[in-house]
Amino acid sequence: METINTANILAQFEIKGLVKEVKPLGNGLINDTYHVVTDGDSPDYVLQRINNAIFQDVDLLQRNIEVVTAHIRHKLEACNTDDINRKVLQFVKARDGKTYYRDEADRYWRVMVYIPDTVTQEAVTPESAYDCGKAFGNFEKMLVDVPEPLGETIPDFHNMELRMSQLREAIQNNAAGRLDEVRDMVNELERDADEMCQAERLYREGRLPKRICHCDTKVNNMLFDQQGQVLCVIDLDTVMPSFIFSDYGDFLRTGANFTAEDDPDLSHVGFNEEIFKAFTTGYLESAREFLTPIEVEHLPYAVALFPFMQCVRFLTDYINGDTYYKIKYPTHNLDRTRNQLILYRDVRKHDEAMAAFIHSLL
Repeated sequence: METINTANILAQFEIKGLVKEVKPLGNGLINDTYHVVTDGDSPDYVLQRINNAIFQDVDLLQRNIEVVTAHIRHKLEACNTDDINRKVLQFVKARDGKTYYRDEADRYWRVMVYIPDTVTQEAVTPESAYDCGKAFGNFEKMLVDVPEPLGETIPDFHNMELRMSQLREAIQNNAAGRLDEVRDMVNELERDADEMCQAERLYREGRLPKRICHCDTKVNNMLFDQQGQVLCVIDLDTVMPSFIFSDYGDFLRTGANFTAEDDPDLSHVGFNEEIFKAFTTGYLESAREFLTPIEVEHLPYAVALFPFMQCVRFLTDYINGDTYYKIKYPTHNLDRTRNQLILYRDVRKHDEAMAAFIHSLL
């Protein structure tokens, strides 16, 4: 097991107080995260190892986050918001003035001030879906006028045209010899591929803008206070230019499925319209003032896009022989694929109802 000298790493940052304990924090799949407990009145901290296999340009990553958190703080100050330090992340500078430190083993680290008396949530209810929609919409709204351009921390992360290209390449290679058993699903995805790739076409035509989005809008990527109110959005590594569909559609892909994305019992899978209505109500309350008509018109498309995209990604990996996603058993990616395809089908049955509900809110 890899040995981490946390004392040496923390000594590279301008933290206050005496460190009493460093212990694992959370169950994140990408970065390694630790709670740094200090003595006395000094704040606690969060130490995080950045996964530079996924985020390969750490300097760009941290620059994005610095710009975003500074801009949010400025907006909160302009509104005379109380308790600002609990509503936006604070990063601690390293001795060289950067917000990250590269150790002798080429590992990248950063430190944030720990926000006490907070909780995260894993399950989505109609009540929390409304709050999440409002919070993520407000997050986008605060970043509409970011003063400098941000880079893509994962280029083409939500590019549907690229995902279809990757699927077609996997089909052509058929590396694991699995194509015959999934050909029906391949044909169904190809049937709708042109429609699902319309965001990229609208962007090239100059009709659809890119905005600064979170791009990983799960309920566990925000902090709640002890009363269940949203304090702030966290996990900012994927904050970058994208279509607002990324934030709106991806939350509903996980939050509005009646079950987990890898549940092999397809009878459990389905679109939770109550969660959709609650999240959409909250989202439009805070986002409607900056959204263009074409963005609003395509919100139902966004709800369908993300189970479709994730289905394509899981199927691509299955055909390739499970080279990207971690699996727990041989057909794990196949079960994920079928799950997301069922969800996509059910979402499409709600196209007209979703459009009517969104229209009613406007």
